Amino acid sequence: MSRAITRRTLLKGAGAALALPALDIMAMPDERPVRMAYVFFPNGVNAPNWLMRGEGPLADFPPALAAMEPHKKDILVLSGLAHRNGDALGDGPGDHARSAAVFLTGAHPRKTEGRDIQAGVSVDQVAARKVGERTRLPSLEMSCDRGSNVGNCDSGYSCAYSNNISWRGPAAPSGKLIIPREIFQRLFGEEEQLTDEERARRAADAASVLDLVKEDADRLRRALGRADQEKLDGYLESVRAVERRIEQAAKERRQLPKLDLPQGVPGDYREHMRLMTDLIALAFQTDTTRILTFMMGNEGSDRTYPWIGVRDGHHSLSHHGGDQGKVDKIRAIDKWFVEQFAALVAKLKAIPDGEGTLLDQSMVVFGCAISDGNAHNHENLPVILAGRGGGTIAPGRQVRYARGTPLCNLFLSMLDRMGVRETRFGDSTERLGKLE
Repeated sequence: MSRAITRRTLLKGAGAALALPALDIMAMPDERPVRMAYVFFPNGVNAPNWLMRGEGPLADFPPALAAMEPHKKDILVLSGLAHRNGDALGDGPGDHARSAAVFLTGAHPRKTEGRDIQAGVSVDQVAARKVGERTRLPSLEMSCDRGSNVGNCDSGYSCAYSNNISWRGPAAPSGKLIIPREIFQRLFGEEEQLTDEERARRAADAASVLDLVKEDADRLRRALGRADQEKLDGYLESVRAVERRIEQAAKERRQLPKLDLPQGVPGDYREHMRLMTDLIALAFQTDTTRILTFMMGNEGSDRTYPWIGVRDGHHSLSHHGGDQGKVDKIRAIDKWFVEQFAALVAKLKAIPDGEGTLLDQSMVVFGCAISDGNAHNHENLPVILAGRGGGTIAPGRQVRYARGTPLCNLFLSMLDRMGVRETRFGDSTERLGKLE
């Protein structure tokens, strides 16, 4: 292969482009890139079943966090962090809308159901403005739920607040990708550069992106040593596996025409979630982006979870008023969400990156801006930080902060680790200590 092999090298063919994983043959920069992701879940938690007591090495996990025990050496469970701008501050009800709007911005949203929305620039977009140019996609915004940005979704708050956590500007939510196939094309396709002939060929052949770049991949394989060949083959198979599952999900959707489902979204939420976490891992593995947000669901979601025995709506159950039957169902939902995050952590941990893993080079926040879903409080938030941030974070611990410590202090510290130096972010008061 005549061209240089670098982290920016792409396999190309017939309008498709496929980024490569880290290979030994590549010319590596002195410092490996750090990735940053934020995974949001809706409606808070049942706090007694989720929040941990004490401080120090992770040992006894509460029931909701049991799935994280195999990854206890890879996470920090952070206690005491708060989003004061999620409080009413004179605006009355609307805690769910405020939870999503404040989560990554630290800004109190203006109460309006009109077009005059006002929140803040989110931490992912602050990072994307400074370092996003280093990757093909400055950032990637994903969600399992569609959502309008107009209308009233929560007590006089615009739906834009409940349905977005990433904000490019105070009045400009970033939008989000819902359909796995569209995300796959964003990562590996170059549709905007296709000729009419190439676009017609792709549509006619329904070609795999791997088939389109096969000739280029074969040339690259001949230039690699055995270890790199194995890495390349394993990576290409993981891409193929995601393609197959996206296609299967589309077929299953077509076989159920009576279901009122958005076109292109898998009919099974569990499969949708698995595909999205697979795509997150591929986005980071290929260094297509280093900045990502993922909403597991819109804030205030009333989704049901019959596969775990929950046929009542999530939001409705969160207002349990102490009813033990409802509390038990909320606990089951909390546990299921944590299991999905644990699966993402496992995927990142299984991908080699230099002398460590992709997780070692990442910072992945899992949480929301409501603590107890019944109380609608915005302090002592449920927050887990996974990864080592390129060796700048020492996981394996429960870390307790003074009650009311701004969550934005964590975000300010994460920006530092992305090479983005800001004096403040949101309502931050200082950089968050005890991470190293």
